Amino acid sequence: MKKRPNLSTCLKRFTGVGLLALATGAFTSLALAQEDPPDRPMFGWLPNDNPSLAAATPLPEWNGSFVYNATTYNFSMVGTNPATTNTATTIPVVIIPVKIVIKRGGTQTFDPSSVPTNTNGLTAIQNTVMSPIFDSTTTYTQGGVDVGTTQYIDAFQRANFWGSVHTNTNYHLLLGVPTVMPEVTLTPPLLKGKTGSPFGETVAEVDQPWIDGQFKGLLTSLGIQPNTLAIFMTYKTYLTSHGCCIGGYHSATGGNSYMEFTYIDKVATFSQDVSALTHELGEWADDPLINQPQGNQTACGILEVGDPLERNANFGDFPYVLHGFTFNLQDLVTLPYFGAPPSTSVNNFFTFQGETLTVCQNGA
Repeated sequence: MKKRPNLSTCLKRFTGVGLLALATGAFTSLALAQEDPPDRPMFGWLPNDNPSLAAATPLPEWNGSFVYNATTYNFSMVGTNPATTNTATTIPVVIIPVKIVIKRGGTQTFDPSSVPTNTNGLTAIQNTVMSPIFDSTTTYTQGGVDVGTTQYIDAFQRANFWGSVHTNTNYHLLLGVPTVMPEVTLTPPLLKGKTGSPFGETVAEVDQPWIDGQFKGLLTSLGIQPNTLAIFMTYKTYLTSHGCCIGGYHSATGGNSYMEFTYIDKVATFSQDVSALTHELGEWADDPLINQPQGNQTACGILEVGDPLERNANFGDFPYVLHGFTFNLQDLVTLPYFGAPPSTSVNNFFTFQGETLTVCQNGA
């Protein structure tokens, strides 16, 4: 369904907005040539701006391929090859909490160290760290098959390659205990940030290209190495680019992979708690550096494992209760959805949760 436009934002679900023609002379207003596009839930990715840059401490990756309709599709994923190795890979993780201060129309602050309204008394940061994303005590039984007591993304990747993992049972792709960095405060310029209520809750709406530039600068100033995954965490903040509302995105600069997600605390709302983080981590695991012309290509486009399910009921999220809190984790499509042999995944599933689909049914 999606075709990737050749735009710097590379927004998912972007249907197109005409460029504004600005008359010569002083720019005195924000008069638009057409109405703003309606608010809608979406995710994004940005291309690697320096894919040829070699890293002294590279992210561990493995290369694989599959054949669909007589065409070979190649990919690079995080970790080691589950078909030829029987080992665990652990990726160091840093979480950079980002407090957003909006000055337009009065000062409002959106702080990840806040205690959400629907939580257990812990901050959004604390809930993220204790979620099934990083906690390894949940057992995942998919279609009657126990794929492991582990983290959510590891369970997904084990199920994704269960045709190999059921034999190579020591294969894992794990996230290290996250190091939470000191909180960073960003105050967007007046034309780059505002408040809104797209889904019935007051949030910050911040320009994605602007904030991405801030993130790249922080990767350098904080000295984050390419073998470490950087996660920028915002709170009640959607990004905008040709419309609202981006719940998260992933990208890379050279060998450094990074992502952003927002933590929304309103029940049954887009990007609730760690849902957007689930989405972006699944896509990072299967296309970490976006270092091919358009990332890992498949029969239906770029290898983005969260996109085909984001329009499902509850945005594709499934509830998992852990430490007295109900987390929302998004279902993710497996490699057979993109054309790999069904025997690749557990029970020939096309999604981690076992939704019945056909190849490329919902686009890439």
